[in-house]
Amino acid sequence: MAFLLGLTGSIGMGKSTTAKLFAEMGLDVWDADAAVHRLYSKGGAAVAPLAALFPDALSDGAIDRGALKRIIAADPGALKRIEGVVHPLVGEDRERFKANASSDIIVFDIPLIFETGGERRMDAVATVSVDAETQERRVLERGTMTREQFELIRSKQVPDAIKREKSDYVIITDTMDHARQQVQDVIADIRRKLAHA
Repeated sequence: MAFLLGLTGSIGMGKSTTAKLFAEMGLDVWDADAAVHRLYSKGGAAVAPLAALFPDALSDGAIDRGALKRIIAADPGALKRIEGVVHPLVGEDRERFKANASSDIIVFDIPLIFETGGERRMDAVATVSVDAETQERRVLERGTMTREQFELIRSKQVPDAIKREKSDYVIITDTMDHARQQVQDVIADIRRKLAHA
């Protein structure tokens, strides 16, 4: 029975980089965002049901995320209908991954784990965190959004302090070496607990 570790963190906290560190240590890592991307791509399981609900979202046989954003902006009720289609499919993707994973600890990279109650399906949760100034600098340096867009996204996420409080592990991503050491410590701690279970 593999140990299920949820990995989360607000925008700009270094979650994707931390997920790669877990993968480098030989753990199987499932990525919720990548799962959604697969579902929206040509031939993906979400394409037909979403296109039936929102024909304007279909583009070249795939679901256009930009079009979905515009639909949600125009119709606040659209998000619930989209989630009604996508969440069960994401759950199926996650279960398939779990069934085929081979590592003793499986990492589930889920940005909205606390927002969606996903922590209840995990044996433990690790939150990646960094100070607010570094977080903002990282996001704005990407050049993909304005400070206002960043603030809006951050306002919709469970605050970092609450995520840290609700988590079993906190990984501070101030430097790569520090993050890598903490990832090793988390894995070692879980394996110690598994050995004594």
